[in-house]
Amino acid sequence: MRVAVVDIGTNSTRLLVADVQDGRVTQEVERQSRVTRLGQGVDATGALAQEAMDRVFAVLRDYRRLIDALEVERTIAVLTSAARDASNGPEFTQSVRDRYGLDARTIPGAEEAALTFLGATSERDATTTTTDIAVIDIGGGSTEVVVGRGDGVSFFVSMQIGVVRQTERHLHTDPPKPDELAALATEVEAIIENEVPEDIREGATAAIAVAGTATSAGAIELALDPYDPDRVHGHRMTLGRLEELLARLAQMANEQRREVVGLHPDRAPTIVAGVAVLVEVLRAFGLEEVEISEHDVLRGAALRRAAAH
Repeated sequence: MRVAVVDIGTNSTRLLVADVQDGRVTQEVERQSRVTRLGQGVDATGALAQEAMDRVFAVLRDYRRLIDALEVERTIAVLTSAARDASNGPEFTQSVRDRYGLDARTIPGAEEAALTFLGATSERDATTTTTDIAVIDIGGGSTEVVVGRGDGVSFFVSMQIGVVRQTERHLHTDPPKPDELAALATEVEAIIENEVPEDIREGATAAIAVAGTATSAGAIELALDPYDPDRVHGHRMTLGRLEELLARLAQMANEQRREVVGLHPDRAPTIVAGVAVLVEVLRAFGLEEVEISEHDVLRGAALRRAAAH
């Protein structure tokens, strides 16, 4: 069965077209991602900006044409943090459904977490995953941490931490000042400690990071130009290397970051906050390494949609 999933996030709008058979993705037919920054200003105003919605609509027009050309059998569009938080989120979701013929809905953080864990662990042998794995999904407006093993999820949380949210709150100069970075780190550390119990943090023995921050960090370390998802998927980065990367990126102005090999220019404004959040999550969990995965909520939603009757 050919399934199309559109993920309308706070920072990017992504498409996955995949063939699914017997509960597994047999082929990724198409994958695209465009930075649309739907969450622009939501933290301050509480509403989606018209220009931000228009950026998403422009991308969805292209995606709809591609979905039709690829003869997709089932579609789904999932909307996450920005749409959840915004006062006009329901109207925006309805517009996506009506204009583009997508089975669109805003999903709660708990469902986003479950789909992310499903996607990130779908290729692992459940019978051999006997220790807790923390899956980290850093988005534009929220960060999901999902802990589980082969028999399923044992803990999840959707925290109000994201690359757009924390950039807008804390990083007001270019490049950011040390006190701004310190304030961001302090806030993120406090949120994690408040929302993730100590025994959960101490119990996880490994971490998988998904989505744009993690894949960008991997691509930068590997100096990929052009981007190669096969090389990024499964790449491991130590906490020390991420700390070095954070220091390097934070010393650059935005225009300099746009030239960094491996980093998409559109992610330059938010990558410092993203790497800072990833560093703080690993520190909070006492983990020295993270595996980067290309398989995330998109793959989880594709598997779920294919299984639905």
